[in-house]
Amino acid sequence: MLFKRPSLERGHANHGWLDSYFTFSFADYYDPNFRGFSVLRVINEDRIQGGGGFDTHEHKDMEIITYVLDGAIQHKDTLGNSGVIYPGEVQRMSAGSGIAHSEFNHYKDKVSHLLQIWIFPKVKGLKPSYEQKSFKDQFGKNSFTLVASQTAKSGSLTIHQDVNLYIAHIAKDKELVFSNEAKRTYWIQVCKGDLLIKGTHLQEGDGLGITEEKELKFKSPEGAEFLFFDLPTKE
Repeated sequence: MLFKRPSLERGHANHGWLDSYFTFSFADYYDPNFRGFSVLRVINEDRIQGGGGFDTHEHKDMEIITYVLDGAIQHKDTLGNSGVIYPGEVQRMSAGSGIAHSEFNHYKDKVSHLLQIWIFPKVKGLKPSYEQKSFKDQFGKNSFTLVASQTAKSGSLTIHQDVNLYIAHIAKDKELVFSNEAKRTYWIQVCKGDLLIKGTHLQEGDGLGITEEKELKFKSPEGAEFLFFDLPTKE
Protein backbone atom coordinates (compact mmCIF):
# COMPACT_ATOMS: atom_id res chain seq x y z
CA MET A 1 0.00 0.00 0.00
CA LEU A 2 1.19 3.49 -0.89
CA PHE A 3 0.34 6.79 0.83
CA LYS A 4 1.47 9.86 -1.11
CA ARG A 5 2.13 13.17 0.61
CA PRO A 6 2.34 15.81 -2.16
CA SER A 7 4.77 18.64 -1.51
CA LEU A 8 2.17 21.37 -2.03
CA GLU A 9 -0.20 19.79 0.50
CA ARG A 10 2.31 20.00 3.36
CA GLY A 11 1.94 22.50 6.15
CA HIS A 12 3.69 25.82 5.52
CA ALA A 13 4.93 28.71 7.62
CA ASN A 14 6.97 31.69 6.44
CA HIS A 15 8.49 33.83 9.20
CA GLY A 16 10.65 35.91 6.91
CA TRP A 17 13.98 34.59 8.17
CA LEU A 18 12.59 31.03 8.04
CA ASP A 19 10.48 29.39 5.35
CA SER A 20 9.33 25.90 6.44
CA TYR A 21 7.27 23.05 5.03
CA PHE A 22 5.94 20.36 7.39
CA THR A 23 5.35 16.82 6.14
CA PHE A 24 3.63 15.99 9.43
CA SER A 25 1.74 18.01 12.04
CA PHE A 26 4.11 20.47 13.71
CA ALA A 27 3.82 23.57 15.92
CA ASP A 28 0.58 25.39 14.95
CA TYR A 29 0.00 23.17 11.90
CA TYR A 30 -2.20 20.11 12.47
CA ASP A 31 -3.38 17.48 10.01
CA PRO A 32 -5.16 14.50 11.63
CA ASN A 33 -4.17 12.31 8.66
CA PHE A 34 -0.46 13.16 8.91
CA ARG A 35 0.64 13.15 12.54
CA GLY A 36 3.65 10.95 11.84
CA PHE A 37 4.39 7.57 10.28
CA SER A 38 5.53 4.54 12.29
CA VAL A 39 8.17 6.00 14.68
CA LEU A 40 8.80 8.93 12.34
CA ARG A 41 7.41 12.11 13.92
CA VAL A 42 8.75 15.10 11.97
CA ILE A 43 10.18 15.88 8.55
CA ASN A 44 10.60 19.63 8.20
CA GLU A 45 12.09 21.25 5.11
CA ASP A 46 13.62 24.57 6.18
CA ARG A 47 15.16 27.45 4.26
CA ILE A 48 16.95 29.84 6.59
CA GLN A 49 17.92 33.31 5.40
CA GLY A 50 21.50 34.52 5.79
CA GLY A 51 22.29 35.25 9.43
CA GLY A 52 19.01 33.75 10.63
CA GLY A 53 18.48 30.84 12.94
CA PHE A 54 17.01 29.27 16.03
CA ASP A 55 18.14 30.65 19.38
CA THR A 56 18.95 28.17 22.15
CA HIS A 57 15.96 25.91 22.79
CA GLU A 58 15.36 22.58 24.52
CA HIS A 59 14.46 19.09 23.32
CA LYS A 60 13.68 15.91 25.22
CA ASP A 61 13.19 12.23 24.30
CA MET A 62 13.64 12.56 20.55
CA GLU A 63 16.21 11.41 17.97
CA ILE A 64 16.92 14.47 15.81
CA ILE A 65 18.68 14.19 12.45
CA THR A 66 19.77 17.15 10.33
CA TYR A 67 20.72 16.87 6.66
CA VAL A 68 21.85 20.01 4.81
CA LEU A 69 21.00 20.20 1.11
CA ASP A 70 22.58 23.58 0.41
CA GLY A 71 24.48 26.13 2.48
CA ALA A 72 25.64 25.25 6.01
CA ILE A 73 24.26 25.20 9.55
CA GLN A 74 26.11 26.30 12.69
CA HIS A 75 25.29 24.09 15.69
CA LYS A 76 26.01 24.61 19.39
CA ASP A 77 24.65 22.62 22.34
CA THR A 78 24.83 22.20 26.10
CA LEU A 79 27.03 19.09 25.75
CA GLY A 80 29.79 21.39 24.53
CA ASN A 81 29.48 20.47 20.86
CA SER A 82 29.99 23.30 18.40
CA GLY A 83 30.50 23.05 14.67
CA VAL A 84 29.19 23.49 11.15
CA ILE A 85 27.11 20.99 9.17
CA TYR A 86 27.82 21.08 5.42
CA PRO A 87 26.12 19.31 2.49
CA GLY A 88 26.97 15.60 2.47
CA GLU A 89 27.16 15.52 6.27
CA VAL A 90 24.57 14.09 8.66
CA GLN A 91 24.11 15.13 12.27
CA ARG A 92 22.37 13.00 14.90
CA MET A 93 21.40 14.44 18.26
CA SER A 94 19.73 12.23 20.87
CA ALA A 95 17.85 14.60 23.16
CA GLY A 96 17.20 11.92 25.77
CA SER A 97 16.72 13.31 29.28
CA GLY A 98 17.17 16.84 27.94
CA ILE A 99 19.46 18.98 25.78
CA ALA A 100 19.46 22.59 24.60
CA HIS A 101 20.99 23.77 21.35
CA SER A 102 21.02 26.57 18.80
CA GLU A 103 21.05 26.37 15.00
CA PHE A 104 21.99 29.25 12.71
CA ASN A 105 22.75 29.74 9.06
CA HIS A 106 26.54 29.70 8.87
CA TYR A 107 26.42 32.25 6.05
CA LYS A 108 25.33 35.88 6.29
CA ASP A 109 24.52 36.35 2.60
CA LYS A 110 23.18 32.96 1.49
CA VAL A 111 20.08 30.87 2.15
CA SER A 112 20.72 27.49 3.77
CA HIS A 113 18.37 24.63 2.88
CA LEU A 114 17.99 21.59 5.12
CA LEU A 115 15.81 18.72 6.26
CA GLN A 116 15.29 18.09 9.95
CA ILE A 117 13.90 14.75 11.08
CA TRP A 118 12.54 13.71 14.47
CA ILE A 119 12.19 10.04 15.40
CA PHE A 120 10.74 8.63 18.62
CA PRO A 121 13.42 6.68 20.57
CA LYS A 122 12.82 3.16 21.83
CA VAL A 123 13.53 4.24 25.40
CA LYS A 124 12.90 7.54 27.17
CA GLY A 125 15.37 9.28 29.45
CA LEU A 126 18.54 8.30 27.59
CA LYS A 127 21.78 10.16 28.19
CA PRO A 128 21.93 12.99 25.59
CA SER A 129 24.49 12.41 22.84
CA TYR A 130 25.66 13.79 19.51
CA GLU A 131 27.32 12.57 16.31
CA GLN A 132 28.21 14.15 13.01
CA LYS A 133 29.80 12.53 9.99
CA SER A 134 30.38 13.18 6.30
CA PHE A 135 29.07 10.54 3.88
CA LYS A 136 29.83 12.53 0.75
CA ASP A 137 32.61 10.20 -0.40
CA GLN A 138 30.25 7.21 -0.09
CA PHE A 139 27.50 8.66 -2.26
CA GLY A 140 27.24 6.94 -5.62
CA LYS A 141 25.28 7.73 -8.76
CA ASN A 142 23.07 4.69 -8.24
CA SER A 143 23.13 3.58 -4.63
CA PHE A 144 21.67 3.51 -1.13
CA THR A 145 24.04 4.91 1.51
CA LEU A 146 23.22 3.89 5.07
CA VAL A 147 23.71 6.96 7.28
CA ALA A 148 21.96 5.98 10.55
CA SER A 149 21.00 2.69 12.19
CA GLN A 150 20.34 1.17 15.60
CA THR A 151 23.64 -0.75 15.62
CA ALA A 152 25.83 1.79 13.76
CA LYS A 153 26.42 -0.85 11.07
CA SER A 154 28.49 -0.09 7.98
CA GLY A 155 29.91 3.03 9.61
CA SER A 156 26.53 4.71 10.03
CA LEU A 157 25.54 6.98 12.90
CA THR A 158 23.82 5.42 15.91
CA ILE A 159 20.10 6.02 16.32
CA HIS A 160 18.23 4.73 19.36
CA GLN A 161 15.38 3.13 17.44
CA ASP A 162 14.83 0.20 15.06
CA VAL A 163 15.34 2.40 12.01
CA ASN A 164 17.70 2.31 9.04
CA LEU A 165 18.03 5.67 7.30
CA TYR A 166 19.52 5.76 3.81
CA ILE A 167 20.39 8.63 1.51
CA ALA A 168 19.77 7.31 -1.97
CA HIS A 169 20.96 8.58 -5.34
CA ILE A 170 19.62 7.35 -8.64
CA ALA A 171 20.99 8.31 -12.04
CA LYS A 172 18.85 9.41 -14.96
CA ASP A 173 16.91 6.51 -16.52
CA LYS A 174 18.50 4.00 -14.11
CA GLU A 175 16.84 1.65 -11.62
CA LEU A 176 17.43 1.02 -7.93
CA VAL A 177 16.01 -2.01 -6.10
CA PHE A 178 15.49 -2.41 -2.36
CA SER A 179 14.57 -5.81 -0.98
CA ASN A 180 13.82 -6.78 2.61
CA GLU A 181 12.38 -10.08 3.79
CA ALA A 182 11.26 -8.73 7.18
CA LYS A 183 7.87 -7.14 7.61
CA ARG A 184 8.78 -3.47 7.49
CA THR A 185 7.31 -0.04 6.75
CA TYR A 186 8.98 2.60 4.58
CA TRP A 187 8.93 6.35 4.03
CA ILE A 188 10.48 8.16 1.06
CA GLN A 189 11.23 11.89 1.06
CA VAL A 190 12.42 13.35 -2.24
CA CYS A 191 15.23 15.88 -1.85
CA LYS A 192 16.01 16.57 -5.50
CA GLY A 193 14.76 15.37 -8.89
CA ASP A 194 11.90 12.93 -9.42
CA LEU A 195 11.07 9.26 -8.84
CA LEU A 196 8.78 6.59 -10.20
CA ILE A 197 7.73 3.77 -7.89
CA LYS A 198 4.90 1.33 -8.55
CA GLY A 199 3.29 3.74 -11.00
CA THR A 200 3.46 6.69 -8.59
CA HIS A 201 5.38 9.80 -9.68
CA LEU A 202 7.17 11.76 -6.96
CA GLN A 203 8.78 15.17 -7.32
CA GLU A 204 11.00 17.30 -5.09
CA GLY A 205 9.38 17.72 -1.66
CA ASP A 206 6.94 14.84 -2.09
CA GLY A 207 6.77 12.05 0.47
CA LEU A 208 5.50 8.49 0.20
CA GLY A 209 4.56 5.99 2.89
CA ILE A 210 4.78 2.30 1.98
CA THR A 211 3.45 -0.76 3.78
CA GLU A 212 3.14 -4.47 2.95
CA GLU A 213 5.84 -4.42 0.25
CA LYS A 214 8.96 -6.60 0.18
CA GLU A 215 10.64 -5.40 -3.01
CA LEU A 216 10.72 -1.80 -4.16
CA LYS A 217 11.93 -0.71 -7.60
CA PHE A 218 12.83 2.94 -8.16
CA LYS A 219 13.29 4.68 -11.50
CA SER A 220 14.00 8.32 -12.30
CA PRO A 221 13.47 10.15 -15.61
CA GLU A 222 15.88 12.93 -14.58
CA GLY A 223 17.91 11.55 -11.68
CA ALA A 224 17.12 12.01 -8.00
CA GLU A 225 18.31 12.21 -4.41
CA PHE A 226 15.96 10.98 -1.67
CA LEU A 227 15.82 9.90 1.95
CA PHE A 228 14.69 6.32 2.47
CA PHE A 229 13.47 5.34 5.94
CA ASP A 230 13.29 1.61 6.76
CA LEU A 231 10.93 1.61 9.78
CA PRO A 232 9.31 -0.85 12.17
CA THR A 233 5.73 -1.83 11.43
CA LYS A 234 3.41 -0.89 14.26
CA GLU A 235 1.15 -3.67 15.43
